[in-house]
Amino acid sequence: VRKILDQVQSKGEEASEYFVLILYQATDAYIDLRPWFDAINYRPSEYMQSKSVINTDPVSQYSAKLKQELVQDTKFMSSYVQKEEMLLEETYTDTIMELVSEVQESLGNLKGLTALFDENGVINKDGETIFITGDAGVGKSILLQKLQNMWAKSKLSVNAKFFYKFRCRMFSTFREGEEVSLKDLLFKYNCYPDHDIEEVFDYMLKYPDTILFTFDGFDEIHSDFDLDSIPEVSSPFHPTHPLALLMNILSGKLLRGSRKILTARTDTEVEKKILRKKVILRGFSNDNLQRYTRIFFKDTETCQTLVLTHLKANPHLCSLCSVPLFCWIIFKCYQHFHSAYNTEQLPDCSVTLTDVYLLMAEVFLNRSVKTNQIKKKQVRSQVETFMSKKEVLIRLGKLAHKGTEKTDFIFNEEEMSSVNMPEQDLQLGFLRPVSHYDDCENQSTYEFLHSTLQSFFTALSLVVDDDVSSKKLLRFFSECESQELQRNTTFLCQCLRPNAPVGKDPFQNNEHFQFTNMFLCGLLSKNKHKLFKHLVSDSNIKKKRALLKAYLFNTVKNHLKKLPRLKMDGHNRVQAMPHFIWMLRCIYETQSEDIGKLAAKGICADYIKLTYCNACSSDCSAITFVLHHCSKQLALELDNNNINDYGVKELIPCFSKLTVVRLSVNQVTDSGAEVLSEELIKYKIIKHLTLYKNQITDAGAVHIAKIIEECPNLRILKIGINKITSVGGKMLACAIQRSKSIFDVGMWGNRIGDEGAKAFAEALKNHPSLTNLSLAFNGISTEGGKSIAAALQENSSVRIFWLTKNEFNDEVAGRFAEMLKVNTTLRNLW
Repeated sequence: VRKILDQVQSKGEEASEYFVLILYQATDAYIDLRPWFDAINYRPSEYMQSKSVINTDPVSQYSAKLKQELVQDTKFMSSYVQKEEMLLEETYTDTIMELVSEVQESLGNLKGLTALFDENGVINKDGETIFITGDAGVGKSILLQKLQNMWAKSKLSVNAKFFYKFRCRMFSTFREGEEVSLKDLLFKYNCYPDHDIEEVFDYMLKYPDTILFTFDGFDEIHSDFDLDSIPEVSSPFHPTHPLALLMNILSGKLLRGSRKILTARTDTEVEKKILRKKVILRGFSNDNLQRYTRIFFKDTETCQTLVLTHLKANPHLCSLCSVPLFCWIIFKCYQHFHSAYNTEQLPDCSVTLTDVYLLMAEVFLNRSVKTNQIKKKQVRSQVETFMSKKEVLIRLGKLAHKGTEKTDFIFNEEEMSSVNMPEQDLQLGFLRPVSHYDDCENQSTYEFLHSTLQSFFTALSLVVDDDVSSKKLLRFFSECESQELQRNTTFLCQCLRPNAPVGKDPFQNNEHFQFTNMFLCGLLSKNKHKLFKHLVSDSNIKKKRALLKAYLFNTVKNHLKKLPRLKMDGHNRVQAMPHFIWMLRCIYETQSEDIGKLAAKGICADYIKLTYCNACSSDCSAITFVLHHCSKQLALELDNNNINDYGVKELIPCFSKLTVVRLSVNQVTDSGAEVLSEELIKYKIIKHLTLYKNQITDAGAVHIAKIIEECPNLRILKIGINKITSVGGKMLACAIQRSKSIFDVGMWGNRIGDEGAKAFAEALKNHPSLTNLSLAFNGISTEGGKSIAAALQENSSVRIFWLTKNEFNDEVAGRFAEMLKVNTTLRNLW
């Protein structure tokens, strides 16, 4: 180094200045010098800025190549489309990203993708994997593609020189006995360095913190590999089983210090010791949906307005659109019918998810028909389309069914040939080609557009295949039941023995089975008889419908009987599991009032607890479909789900029966509060309303205040950790002052300040019923504190009062001391 510096200096000032410019511009090569450049605030002179610098550093060149390839790979949306080119930059729309704690407690929403890498919500500082989970179609793969695109364009604020993207399913597609080294995984199956491979690899081993990985679809791994056999320490140089390689990277035994982002479906188990953060994707909010609508229909404002109007008039359709995949399908159908048939709306249907997928199938099948032919024959119906493409549907169904039975999502040429799949079927768009990961590089492999589409065609195969036995028809229901039993047993074992191993298959996820069951219920519903009587014999379809109906009758009845019950606060409470939500989804897809009534009849409890069941807004349609048949009043607890405002609207038919409504941690906004106000005031039977940790502002507080004033039985209100200020606080306090029934009010974690505190002080004076009150963490200081202390001298009803995390001083403490000499009814003061 000394000799180089002497040589450069001997060439004069200009050479020295140019040498410094090289060090400055070759950032990747001389990263250790960045703090020095920042310290001296270095800026190249105007003359030097005109000089070019050619960076021949192999690490820099490889990083540049990675970026170039990622820019190309991520330019277009790849998750849902095969034939069309949709620019990611013009199409991507953010979804709700909820940060959660180790025990699934909500820590708020992330603002932007860069927030994934900050220190907020870190579960384990030694963990290196950011785990992103969510339901099918909620946008996990698209989010990763956006991250990759941002990094490639240097728009991601994270210090990473290398970015590797993998789909987890590749790790179970290698041939039996095949082993892979870390170097091959990085270079052979991702991006190969053009120069000095060893130098680049050595750099990575030396600086693993410069590497960022994304592993998409942890739940899609299907393998009999025993994870207990993975060696404790794995060499970066020697080949090993591909899954062992993956697990060693995730655990940090290989490339310790590198950052990893892992995605998986909801309920997929991941070892807590490897987790750094956990994020749940919740889909589109109302604002996200409107933004996506404007992007999707960017060419015409008229179409945007028509679509938004149609969605607003169809709450269930709107709630389905909160899932990006379903939204894309629905919008593609709008687009097709608008352009092909010159119509301004979708065909009339009950809009179950089965209906949506049938519409998509119709649109895709019509791709082979020229547009002008469609317009000439405007009466071409869904029945005609399916009849003309019966053989195509049968082939796709057989292929999907074979894969689903083996939990296999990738199909090779042999499997394609086994169902006689011709080239023209591939052009319809249901299937797309994927990369092959073993040595058969020239062999074509395919996958369905999305795993839910494979489930749809599996269900279709079960319906149209005359040779399907009763056992085969209901096989996936049995699979889900046995897996649910196994999961509950594992959960119980972990409660009893926390250090016991999770099990031998952490990848197990039965969502593809559940979707198959749900679509089967939809396809066998009575209102699909007209469609399927042309595809399968009438006697066969009736036999299958009867089998399914009998199964649902018995299973629902038995399932509800087996659920644990607890007598508490005058209620007979039942705690349901996520499997129960899937059963309700299946019942809803049948659109059978008989099955809905039976399910309602089987609910012996009067308090239905569905917390942490991963229920989304569209599930509220299914919940309502059953509960509105109940003859008695009910309590419904849906805390810690993803109900949001769409879900509140879907619950409208139930509010005439609900005395308890709990919707805490559910993304509910002022719009949802308005619906609650309108509906609960109609029936005036509400006793307990919980809206803790949502997004309600002062505008929503107006609606909650109306509920307090006009519902004479309301005793408990929990509305803590929302966005209520002194304005909303005053309105709530005035309503509480007028209420003669209110017993318990939780306002913890808002910002009502001194003005709001003074209003609550007025409400407290001589209040006849208010017993429990929390105004903790509300920005209350001296004046508010003194007002509350004075009010408590005139109150004989309050027993418990929480005022922690405010800004009181010694003067306030003195006032409370004086109050305590007078007040003889207060028992707990925090």
